[in-house]
Amino acid sequence: MIVKMKTDITVSEFENFKKKMESLGLEVKDASGETFKVVGLIGDTSKLVESDLYAIPGVMEVTRIQTPYKKASRVFHPENTVIDVCGIKIGGGNFTVIAGPCSVENHDQIVEVAQAVKASGAKLLRGGAFKPRTSPYAFQGLEAKGLDLLVEAKKETGLPIVTEIMSEDMIDRFVKDVDIIQVGARNMQNFHLLKALGRTNKPILLKRGLSATIEEWLMAAEYIMSEGNDKVILCERGIRTFEKYTRNTLDISAVLAVKELSHLPVLIDPSHSGGRWNMVEGLSQAALAVGADGIIVEVHNDPEHALCDGAQSLKPKRFDNMMKKLAQIAPIVDKKM
Repeated sequence: MIVKMKTDITVSEFENFKKKMESLGLEVKDASGETFKVVGLIGDTSKLVESDLYAIPGVMEVTRIQTPYKKASRVFHPENTVIDVCGIKIGGGNFTVIAGPCSVENHDQIVEVAQAVKASGAKLLRGGAFKPRTSPYAFQGLEAKGLDLLVEAKKETGLPIVTEIMSEDMIDRFVKDVDIIQVGARNMQNFHLLKALGRTNKPILLKRGLSATIEEWLMAAEYIMSEGNDKVILCERGIRTFEKYTRNTLDISAVLAVKELSHLPVLIDPSHSGGRWNMVEGLSQAALAVGADGIIVEVHNDPEHALCDGAQSLKPKRFDNMMKKLAQIAPIVDKKM
């Protein structure tokens, strides 16, 4: 529910209104701008009667909102959210590039790739320590040792790290060592994990589920935000369709839909969506052109021998060439890299 307040409402009147709403178990979200005073009421508003609200001093207009996600909705938060990660701004006109290997394999590999992507302009390092795989016999990642190696790569390059969490029991370790905690597509509706991450203060990169609708994706973000963590970054990584030529089908329109519905920044994963290294550059350019806030790309120094997803990984030189092209396009679409 949205309540528009009178412009001449006094501080005392507003505080009385806020206390009354909070006594009913509602959260009062202030979404006011420079020239207007608007608040959102978040929670079970079904028992509120509009006429009763109009009787409260300072209330001018009451509107019920049917959107099931409140905190993620642009209605309650008209300004775009910008998330600061170690001084790096995600959102707000920036096109942020996160790059690195699908899996951390050894010290030399992760450090070499980290140095290469940093030299090409990537702002953060991605790397999988825990790998959810379709087959139980596939490489599952180095797990805790992989996290140790990511921390070493950060020390040597200064790049903040992004890696995927699999379960609640690793949250303390991730909060300590990881700069952006990634929730993978398979865990997008692991609601216990989402709620637990919502009780942290770490930025969360939430990937869209394999067959999730945009509303389900935003509701997953709502689970995190409902626990108090507003630092959510959405990631479109392709959805499952009938098409078999590509690994997934990149829903480029999802960026525009999310931008209309939500204030949260949204990235694109061109590697998982296409599943082929020769598609990554074109999909990355599309992400920039459509208004995404960045991309998360897989880069490997020896993709032919990669333990995971080598076919969709760029070699450092190709990544560097792609970054130069993106840097030429960015000013045309009012983005900063």
